[in-house]
Amino acid sequence: MDLRRYLARIGYEGPIEPTLENLAAIHRCHVLSVPFGSLSIHCGECIVPEVPLLYQKIVEERRGGFCYELNGLFSWLLGELGFRLRLLSARVRNSFTGRLGPPFDHLVILAEMAEGESWLCDVGFGNAFRVPLRLEEGRAERQENGVFALRREGGEWALRRSAGGPADEEVTLYTFTLVGQRREDFRAMCQYHQTSPCSIFVCKSFCSLHLPGGMVTYMGKRLIATRYTPEGEIKTTKDLTEEEIPCVLEERFGIRLKNKLIPKDQDIEIPPEEN
Repeated sequence: MDLRRYLARIGYEGPIEPTLENLAAIHRCHVLSVPFGSLSIHCGECIVPEVPLLYQKIVEERRGGFCYELNGLFSWLLGELGFRLRLLSARVRNSFTGRLGPPFDHLVILAEMAEGESWLCDVGFGNAFRVPLRLEEGRAERQENGVFALRREGGEWALRRSAGGPADEEVTLYTFTLVGQRREDFRAMCQYHQTSPCSIFVCKSFCSLHLPGGMVTYMGKRLIATRYTPEGEIKTTKDLTEEEIPCVLEERFGIRLKNKLIPKDQDIEIPPEEN
């Protein structure tokens, strides 16, 4: 695996010393370059979260992926650059039920800087923050794509976001603990999200990519453009034919699939209540 090829893949040409300024710049380049989504699941590919395989897919084949892939490989990059890291287990809030998923539902990264501060990194969660967030209770930070804050909910930390408009409410995206985890601890949930009808990744073929001033999302047979304004988000939707989808993926996301994609956009099954 070639560190320089990875940095070229995300369009980063700056210094690489393990400083906060460099971390923020590399993180932002990553979310503006590498799509997040579920395409592999809908074109017959099995996702195996081994770092060399992730490097081949994301760097050499210029593909995207979901959190176990994107944050899994990004943590390798940061480690090679000399950053001190912890992998954290997060539980994503289901937008349909309002309930949190199980442990290891999402993989995030905590970078521990020499100055004693810790910063949350996440390049694998759709419309999350674009530059790392300082691990600080209650501090709201406006970024290009919304206002983000880290708050305590019970015994966990919670990432909360509002779209940034005057009438937009703050909602929890996911919660997490600060207990460090191993890569292999996420394997079972990586498999779950490739097979369960309760997973958005199984029920919907989609990918999304951050853009300066907005975001573009493919889902099922739709293309959704989001523009960020001081008043909040403005979305426009275009219907696609199945024949148009490969061209859209290549032109808008830089993705060329080897296998045929089967478009899918069905309702997610509600998971059973935990005892």
